[in-house]
Amino acid sequence: MEKWHLMTIVVLIGLTVRWTVSLNSYSGAGKPPMFGDYEAQRHWQEITFNLPIKQWYFNSSDNNLQYWGLDYPPLTAYHSLLCAYVAKFINPDWIALHTSRGYESQAHKLFMRTTVLIADLLIYIPAVVLYCCCLKEISTKKKVANALCILLYPGLILIDYGHFHLGFALWGVLGVSCDWDLLGSLAFCLAINYKQMELYHSLPFFCFLLGKCFKKGLKGKGFVLLIKLACTVVASFILCWLPFCTEREQTLQVLRRLFPVDRGLFEDKVANIWCSFSIFLKIKEILPHHFQIIISFCFTFLSLLPACVKLTLQPSSKGFRFTLVSCALSFFLFSFQVHEKSILLVSLPVCLVLSEIPFMSTWFLLVSTFSMLPLLLKDELLMPLVVTTIAFFIACATSFSIFEKTSEEELQLKSFSLSVRKYLPCFTFLSRIIQYLFLISVITMVLLTLITVTLDPPQKLPDLFSVLVCFVSCLHFLFFLVYFNIIIMWDSKSGRNQKKIN
Repeated sequence: MEKWHLMTIVVLIGLTVRWTVSLNSYSGAGKPPMFGDYEAQRHWQEITFNLPIKQWYFNSSDNNLQYWGLDYPPLTAYHSLLCAYVAKFINPDWIALHTSRGYESQAHKLFMRTTVLIADLLIYIPAVVLYCCCLKEISTKKKVANALCILLYPGLILIDYGHFHLGFALWGVLGVSCDWDLLGSLAFCLAINYKQMELYHSLPFFCFLLGKCFKKGLKGKGFVLLIKLACTVVASFILCWLPFCTEREQTLQVLRRLFPVDRGLFEDKVANIWCSFSIFLKIKEILPHHFQIIISFCFTFLSLLPACVKLTLQPSSKGFRFTLVSCALSFFLFSFQVHEKSILLVSLPVCLVLSEIPFMSTWFLLVSTFSMLPLLLKDELLMPLVVTTIAFFIACATSFSIFEKTSEEELQLKSFSLSVRKYLPCFTFLSRIIQYLFLISVITMVLLTLITVTLDPPQKLPDLFSVLVCFVSCLHFLFFLVYFNIIIMWDSKSGRNQKKIN
């Protein structure tokens, strides 16, 4: 009972922080002609409510795709339609066709924030609480502390505020880790059909489930499980896409909206390899468009291949969680058309291993928040950024004593270090190097943040500070990609003596 009382308090704290930040954050409010992401969410309600379903993804006089046209899968559209029916009941002006563009009022802002809070309360937050409760080999207080740290992670509070798809993905992780494979597959299919970026997590799910089938034997129970999984995936996709599958052009148009390859290799200032490398070599200008797609695919595939092969051959809950991190980070660093906030798709699985490697996880989550600094400053979120980051860091530092968890064993680098010491006996300073790197990292991030918010960039280099933030963050992410892959590849076959999901 004590555990659930503490979890209730943690949830209330998480909800209070989310609600407080959200009431002071409206992306693009009062800034015509597009009005920001807040208007995008409202506009989708307007479109889905007033237009026939076959017109939702097509350009027309009533649906200008240049003005926040739908570019997410059908489940997002259905969710917008459901919210639109509630909005219609409260105030029809909120979703009136054409005339509601740029609509802003305190009542409407309260309504929009409430719909998101309810979605988080129903999907995302219960998944976080249940995941932490299912952690084994840690005390009740540690489980509660783990939930608190996840709910206080600044990135998932400051950016977009609602994380419906991440909630479904987390339910999927719970399902397949607890051997509720069909329910887990269904939940993850819902996540993909809500936001296509969940493809970042798709290969670990596929490899883990396929590895389970191999382990059970493809001539017996494994084959039966494979058929059940295939039927679950196909049925869930058919249900979501059925209204758009009646005509070939309908399906193709939705796919074109979901994967706009014509936009180019990257947009704005994102902390991935292509944007960072373009500082030295203008890839988008030198390489043909189709070759950019090919090279992006090759780098992404090669970087995630070792972890996925290992997971397929040796499926385990621990390997699954770390492969989620590795694959999502590979997608973020090397894939085509990445957005700054896509780093949240890496941060979610990092939150799931917070209790296993608290020092490195906390470090990564701080860097991921820092990497979105230009986006957060654009939305005037400096003060919420500072407050939530400090609160998150204090929660992690006190809950997990992260500065005491820097030994090779705690960093899960013991096997790797022993392998290296076979050839270099003097290799005994790895943990100390990581401590120094952390110190340099924090100082660099603090200094860059102060410079960005207090100084004006040179006139000839107006994007200098944003580029520096992205470049420094990208170097961090490359380091973390190597680190997580080392953990995966040097992990024991059985995964014994590791904390894992029951």
